[in-house]
Amino acid sequence: MAECQVKKSGRHEYYCSVELTLQVIGGKWKPIILYHLGRNGTHRFGELKLAIPNITQKMLTQQLRELEKDGVIDRLVYAVVPPKVEYSLTELGHTIIPVLQHLGQWGQQYEEYSREHGLSEVTV
Repeated sequence: MAECQVKKSGRHEYYCSVELTLQVIGGKWKPIILYHLGRNGTHRFGELKLAIPNITQKMLTQQLRELEKDGVIDRLVYAVVPPKVEYSLTELGHTIIPVLQHLGQWGQQYEEYSREHGLSEVTV
């Protein structure tokens, strides 16, 4: 079997494209942030914080900075007082939305499966 070679893309090192994808959009919060920006368009920081109540301000800031560095979201700063900053998906960011929609559909299927097979208690 051929040995895998490490690759580099921007600030990421990876062995396969799935690993790279998960480095860019993976984790607990990035898919949720992208989902809200894809579903509802441009958001200010406070709007994202309200839409994702369990995320801390520090974590939201960190995740937004990483997504911006990776070219997935844009950050637009207005020269007004008080400061106004808006976040939106880039052209590249829009391309991940169908993938997130498929993940959501899979989650709905899993919810039904787990209920039918007694794997977990699902409460609404």
